[in-house]
Amino acid sequence: MNSGHQHRVFGRRAQEHILILASGDKVRHMTVRPWMAALAFCLVGVFSIGYLLATSYLVLRDDLIGATMARQARMQHDYEDRIAALRAQVDRITSRQLLDQQVVEDKVDKLMEQQMALTSRHGKLDNLLDRAESSGLTDKDSAPSSPVQSFAPDIKDKRASLSGGGIEAIEKQLASGPPADATPDNSTLAYVPSAETVGDRADRIFSKVTLSLKGVEQDQRNRVEQLTSDAGNAANAIATVLTRFKIPMPAETAARKDDDDAVGGPYVEPESNDDFNNSLVALDGALTRLEAVRSAAESLPFRNPAVGKEVTSPFGNRRDPFLGRLALHSGIDFRFSPGERIRPTAPGKVIAAGWTGGYGNMVEVDHGNGISTRYGHMSEVLVKVGDTVGRNDVIGLAGSTGRSTGTHLHYEVRQDGHAVDPVYFMNAGLKLATYIK
Repeated sequence: MNSGHQHRVFGRRAQEHILILASGDKVRHMTVRPWMAALAFCLVGVFSIGYLLATSYLVLRDDLIGATMARQARMQHDYEDRIAALRAQVDRITSRQLLDQQVVEDKVDKLMEQQMALTSRHGKLDNLLDRAESSGLTDKDSAPSSPVQSFAPDIKDKRASLSGGGIEAIEKQLASGPPADATPDNSTLAYVPSAETVGDRADRIFSKVTLSLKGVEQDQRNRVEQLTSDAGNAANAIATVLTRFKIPMPAETAARKDDDDAVGGPYVEPESNDDFNNSLVALDGALTRLEAVRSAAESLPFRNPAVGKEVTSPFGNRRDPFLGRLALHSGIDFRFSPGERIRPTAPGKVIAAGWTGGYGNMVEVDHGNGISTRYGHMSEVLVKVGDTVGRNDVIGLAGSTGRSTGTHLHYEVRQDGHAVDPVYFMNAGLKLATYIK
């Protein structure tokens, strides 16, 4: 009984829902099935959701559009700020390059001025070195060559062509290295260490070149000071010897003073008081004094008339070879071979030439300052009165004329008409050997 009851409960079919539609005499009915209800419910839900979404869109449309426009505006402003920052950095790089170029040009101008000054000084110093070399102070070949020329540029067009060795090297060094970055990456606005610019590199290179040029200038200054000192010492040494023989010093100031009444010209402001130019003036004065006293010494008979020859009779009292009694020998006799050439001991003017008593054939040469030399007993005289002779000129041939016992040269030095011992002059010549030719 229970099983039958349960069968009736679970086996009972659900009643179907019927939808009846009446229109006038017509009556229609439609069975409403579950799936149709679910479909209707879904359509209603979809419609409701669509309606709610459309309503929400219409309500919130203005806010969404405003937010989108604001976001676009912010993005546009960000891009504009980025572009402005990039432009500012490009402008800074361009300005820095222009400033670096101006700095380089200014430094090139200053460097070229220094080089031109050193080149001009080198020309003056080279002339003084030639004079010092001719005065026996220095050997030009051994003198340190000035490296100014290695830095001297070609000043035809300093902007278009800098062909000098130093400037060319500077340009190569300035061109080397990585160029400035004009297209920065995303880290433009971040802090990055600045690389070495052209201006910084130019400062470093030109500092080295300036120090090098200053070193050259200091070497030149030291050279000039040394030459000035050497010229003064040499002039003093020569002057000391000349004073011992009572030879008057060349009157340079007197000669200049005599010309004071014949000078003139427009007034021009003096040149800058440059220590180097002053040292050049001092060197020029020292060389002028040295040349004057050296010229005076070279004109005097300080040399040996018969180098390597035997002295047969010195200066002073001796027994006369013909009379056999004491007599003054006013010169020095040197043994010569017959016909051997005889040259004067200093340049001068011939004031006597020919037979002169006991001298036989004799030549007398005037050297100025009251000093003359005599060369006696020659077999032949090769000059005449009035001739100007030099040290290497042959004035006669050795012989045995006059009061002579054999072929020899009688050499005599006279000062103010009095015979003096030639040994004094020859000893002085040994001391002056390093100063006179």
